Amino acid sequence: MIFAQQIISGLATGSLYALAALGLVLIFKTTDVVNFAQGEMAMFGTFIMFTLLKTAGLPYWGAFVLALAFAFLMGAVIERVALRPLAQAPLISVLIATLGLMQIINGVAGWIWGYQARPFPTAVSGSPIRLGDLVITLPDLVNLAVSLVVMTGFFLLFKFTKLGIAMRAVAENRVAARLMGIPTDRILSLTWGLGGVLAATAGILIAPVTNLDINMMADMQIKAFTAAVLGGFTSLPGAVVGGLTLGVLENLVGQFVPQLKTPFAFGLIVLVLMLRPSGLMGTVQRKKV
Repeated sequence: MIFAQQIISGLATGSLYALAALGLVLIFKTTDVVNFAQGEMAMFGTFIMFTLLKTAGLPYWGAFVLALAFAFLMGAVIERVALRPLAQAPLISVLIATLGLMQIINGVAGWIWGYQARPFPTAVSGSPIRLGDLVITLPDLVNLAVSLVVMTGFFLLFKFTKLGIAMRAVAENRVAARLMGIPTDRILSLTWGLGGVLAATAGILIAPVTNLDINMMADMQIKAFTAAVLGGFTSLPGAVVGGLTLGVLENLVGQFVPQLKTPFAFGLIVLVLMLRPSGLMGTVQRKKV
């Protein structure tokens, strides 16, 4: 029974890893850039929601939607202002730029909101649901539900809409997509905006567990990278599979060997890179950073 309980809790945690990893993979597939600022974008979006809740007094879901809208704009602005001028620069320069953005966003957040940790509210509260000996908390249930809705939405977007097809075309071959009349610059801004939405969603859902502070996403960022590497940095379904698998495995390791729960993610990255560098569902890429 302990085993089943850990799997359920692991799936709830893994769904958050999957959301954060989806943002990383989405941006990487479309732009060839590994966004090291993803975690800080999540943290900043979460602080925006906190401000809307505490200062503006908005209800939870109203603040949630507005925070995601802000995260979308932030991602699009970052692409337009900081990254598009580097379109012809070596990929390593763009990579370093995202590291710089990570530090800038972190510093600005500390300047605005300070450095103390704050409790962050959950979407729901109440008694947990019991299924026999299994216990599912309401926040875990909401995390799973929100993650599934977001992942399903992205699946439908990429599979059945013209916008999704255009984004896939840009991801496959940007030059060919431009020759076909696809507005690649607009698609890139949109991709970064959606990456910001995914990051902020993960940040808002994980904040009640970690508390809200400017370094809240440090551990989460590592787990998101692990999930992306495990599933394959070129595969959106792989990010989901990687996140859920990591959440379950990490929970099981934490149950039986708590001291190894954190090093487990690092060990998994090294192991996957040694045995299958393209991940479980990824494809081999020759010009990625």
